[in-house]
Amino acid sequence: MAIQQDYNIMQIEDAVAALDHEQRACFERIFHVSSTSGRIVPPDAMLPWIEKQFGSVEPTLEQKIIKITNVVTLEGVLFNWLRSSRPMWHQEIDLDAELERAAFDPLADPMNGTPEDLFGRVRGKYCMTASNIAKFDGYHGLVVFNEKHPLRFTRDMLHDYVDTAGRWGDLAHASDPDAKYYMFMWNCLWKAGASLLHGHAQMIMGRGMHYAAVEYLRRCAAVYQAHTRANYFHDLFLAHEAVGCAFEKEGTRVIANLTPKKENEVIMLAPFVNDSLKDRIYEALECFRDELGVSSFNLVIYTPPWSSTPENWEGFPVVVRIVDRGDPTNRTADFGAMELYAASVVSSDPFALARRLKDALGAE
Repeated sequence: MAIQQDYNIMQIEDAVAALDHEQRACFERIFHVSSTSGRIVPPDAMLPWIEKQFGSVEPTLEQKIIKITNVVTLEGVLFNWLRSSRPMWHQEIDLDAELERAAFDPLADPMNGTPEDLFGRVRGKYCMTASNIAKFDGYHGLVVFNEKHPLRFTRDMLHDYVDTAGRWGDLAHASDPDAKYYMFMWNCLWKAGASLLHGHAQMIMGRGMHYAAVEYLRRCAAVYQAHTRANYFHDLFLAHEAVGCAFEKEGTRVIANLTPKKENEVIMLAPFVNDSLKDRIYEALECFRDELGVSSFNLVIYTPPWSSTPENWEGFPVVVRIVDRGDPTNRTADFGAMELYAASVVSSDPFALARRLKDALGAE
């Protein structure tokens, strides 16, 4: 049972303190939470600029900073809402105009502009697969969307993109049974790493072991299971649910991550890539696009191996992660030395995100 009060991320210590003994024990098996204050002494000459930029001088003088670390996976984040008001350089863009004036769009005619895999192409209702020229791995394909505008997706389109990629995975695995580690990726717009504006997703199927981040997560979950006799993913959901940052709908668990990679990260957990999971992915993306104003994002789906392996994957679900990569009109990068080598620095509020998602997904 989640707490009833609407907290924000700056009040997470109070939210944890309000949990009952069992909930708090579960939460603290996964998360370490602390807070500190950052103080400044600005010169008088700077005060007008601070007031213009931040609305008031007072909030900048003593800033509360929340530090949360997932002690199982060692993912960490520092929250300070004030960072969302930092000065940024913007350049307005028109995606329709950008698409029209693109000098060369190989995805506009994928039959002639892209190669195919040795096992051929997979055709969906709203997309078609291609083989990626500059490959991440031996099996690396694209899902090329018929709709070139990357943000004009519907529920049916999203289902078709995921299903078509899965059929590609079936063919890759059938052609090479040792290729069994699957991942689906959607990098939307250049802020998220897309080199082409035309809507597309990617999928890879690896051999030997899963991709490093996934294998690391499997090992962390296995250690957690050995120490606690509990499933990590189940407890991760319960810990978030206890403080109001997670809910379940039709068998899919939706989490507003307390240790996000960047702004507004959502984690979904499901037993299979089923219609419920695809619906929840669409609804979360629709919420990002239509309610939160997110236009650039990274989405990944990773699954347990598609056939037997030496390592143990018992209790490992299908995992989806979606993260907001910021305003594409903003030329400031959202990843810096902190994100690469220390901990993420985030201004969005997982508590607020959870409430928006719950409303958008119609969860009780």
